[in-house]
Parts: sequence; C-alpha cells; structure tokens
Amino acid sequence: MPEGPSVRKFQLLTSPFVGQVVAKVGGSSRKINVNDLNALRLQDSQVHGKNLYLAFVAAEGPSGPTAEETVLQREAASGASSPAQGGQEQVRAPQTHPQEEELHELQHSRSEPPDAAEGPGNWLRFHFGLFGSIRANEFSRANKANKRGDWKDPTPRLVLHFESGGFLVFYNCRMHWCSSPRADPASDILSVEFHRGRALDALCTPDPICYILLDQRYFSGLGNIIKNEILYLAKIHPLTQGSALALSDLERLLDYAIQFSSAWLHSKLHGKGLHPQIYQKEQCPLGHAVMKGTLGPSGGFKRLTWWCPQCQPAVLSGNGDPSPVT
Repeated sequence: MPEGPSVRKFQLLTSPFVGQVVAKVGGSSRKINVNDLNALRLQDSQVHGKNLYLAFVAAEGPSGPTAEETVLQREAASGASSPAQGGQEQVRAPQTHPQEEELHELQHSRSEPPDAAEGPGNWLRFHFGLFGSIRANEFSRANKANKRGDWKDPTPRLVLHFESGGFLVFYNCRMHWCSSPRADPASDILSVEFHRGRALDALCTPDPICYILLDQRYFSGLGNIIKNEILYLAKIHPLTQGSALALSDLERLLDYAIQFSSAWLHSKLHGKGLHPQIYQKEQCPLGHAVMKGTLGPSGGFKRLTWWCPQCQPAVLSGNGDPSPVT
C-alpha cells in the first residue's frame, strides 16, 4: 500500500484541479455511484497519513482555496522544502501474492479508528490498495502481459474529467463518503505538528519495535518500506522490545523515521528513485546475508520484514531472554 510520501505526492497531483468543476465521470467503482460527482466542484484536497480526502460541493457554491494556495499549504505542511539527506525512490512490489497482501491491508484498515463524524458528507476518502495510484492527464498503460497473455491496461476505479479539459485517474483504491477528514497531524510523521513525545511513549512499550512502528495511531503514514529501512539504519533488530532499548536509541530511530520519510517525499517530487538498503535485498550494504520473515502480533496484522542479523543483532529483553525470531 502506498505510504505517506506517496499519498502526499498524489495529493499534490490533485491540487491544481481544486476549484474546477467535474464535467464527466467514469470508472469501475461499485462502492460509490460515480455519477454523483458529475457537475460538482472540487473544493479541497487533503492528505492525512495514508488517506487522501477530496471535498466536493455544488458548482454554484464557494470555490475554496486556489490551486496555488493549496499546493503551497501542503508543501509547507509536508516539510518537503527542507528534507533530510538520504532516500531516493523506486521500489518494486513485494514478492508476495497481491491478493493476500491486499486482504491484510483491508483487515488492518478496519482496525483503525473510524473517520470523524462517519456518514454521508461532501468529503470522499481514498484508501489505496497495494498498487494504488493517481494519474493526472494520463492513463496507466500495461507494461507486461497478464496471465492470459493479454496486454490489458489497468482499469480505473474513478476518472474525473474537468471543465478545463484536464482529468484525474484513480487506480486500485477504496472510496467512501464522510462528513470530514479524520485528521490527527500529531500522529503524521510528515506533519510539522508531529508529536515526538507521544511517539516515544508508544515506542517504550514491551512490544516488538516492528509492530509498534506500523501503528497508525502514533505513526500515521509510516509503512512497511519505511519500517524496514529505518530499523536497518538504526541497527535495531525488528523483534527487539521497545522497552529494552535506551531512550537515546528510540530518539535516533524516530529521527530516522522523520528524515527518511521527508527525503523520500523530496525524491518523489523531483522524479528520483528510491534505492533501499535492506528492503527486498539478499545482502545488506556491508555484504552480509539478509534474513526475511513474516512478523506481526499473534492473530494480528503481519508483514514481510527484512533484517541483517549481523548489523541488527537480537537484544536481550527485560527478563534476560533474547528477542524471539520466527
């Protein structure tokens, strides 16, 4: 599933269309009636963690902020103008079954708190699947044949054509209407309002650190790629209990989370690729063999995790036992 930096780039693609009226709609979505969007004005575009929110109003209603104002506001909020050193971007899809991964993402998203004032409204929430994306003024084209040998282009979930002549295309996403965005900037790792203290409190618990980092209540927008990379950068074994680490180690891990996410967003905005150090690798940068395992709480959400046993050694837990490795 696209992580925070990717969804922020999606939001920037939609910003130039803020204030414009939808002239024609299309798409295969069965969750909403796409025709309901016809003749509405796109009033606002916001991103919170891994979710994109678009506000629509009647065309004769107020147009909201200009596209230029919206872009500047979002760039300022993302901190994209002053990224840290590191991360570039180009990540292959995980080597797993997409349907299984998508099911895990769906189950995990259902465990998140509901949107504020859940129900009918003028905000359309987008939650992207494993290969979800947005295209502006172009359609996605097949780059290889499918299992049947056909070169079939991906089917859009939603297409919005605007009176200006431009259009937006949404792929592999779930949509539903809500009254307002679920916004908690204090948990968003790319927000200037990100609350370090609350995040550190979450990291200090006796749970494995790789479980905590994916908790969107404290690390909204942080996903599996960021998790793997920052644990390697911080030289922390993924199953290390947070409570077994020194506060200085947790501070450093949090610094890497913010720096890596900001740098990844900066790379995306400049069309550069990401070259991960550990994610989906067979060797770490020092040439050590990398281990891979599906890690997650018992009966809960599990994700593929990569780590280097030499660079990220197991740490003794509070009772003197080594962190378990499965």
